Amino acid sequence: MDNNNEMDNKMKESSQVLLYDGVCGFCNWAVQLIIAQDQRRTMRFAAIQSEYGAQVVARHPWLASVDSMILVESPPDGAERVAIRSTAALRVAEYLGGWWRLLAVGYALPTVLRDWLYDVFAAWRYRLFGKYDACLMPSPDIRARFL
Repeated sequence: MDNNNEMDNKMKESSQVLLYDGVCGFCNWAVQLIIAQDQRRTMRFAAIQSEYGAQVVARHPWLASVDSMILVESPPDGAERVAIRSTAALRVAEYLGGWWRLLAVGYALPTVLRDWLYDVFAAWRYRLFGKYDACLMPSPDIRARFL
């Protein structure tokens, strides 16, 4: 494939930013797992508590009460889409591809049930995985993927 076709394909792809709880031990572990599994290396990350997170909430005020995973997708048409909770997790699995796509079976469950299960886990995440006093700094080799 030549460079022009490669660049055209990149421009046709959605830009994806995963907002996560920067002080949550599980959330930080999950981000590291996603980075390790991300073959395309195009997904970017930001803590919900970051300036970028605040900008997303300003554009989508209904997110102010959301303290879970938020996936912000900006397709080439410029229409920003936001997915939260279990839908965001399933969209990340789809993005990762490979065997992760098997998790798409989760779409068979009603969103209300998926989100209830997500919220039950989220309620226990600090007790099970700990909480940091501040957001962790990524290693220098992946810092460019964080906003």
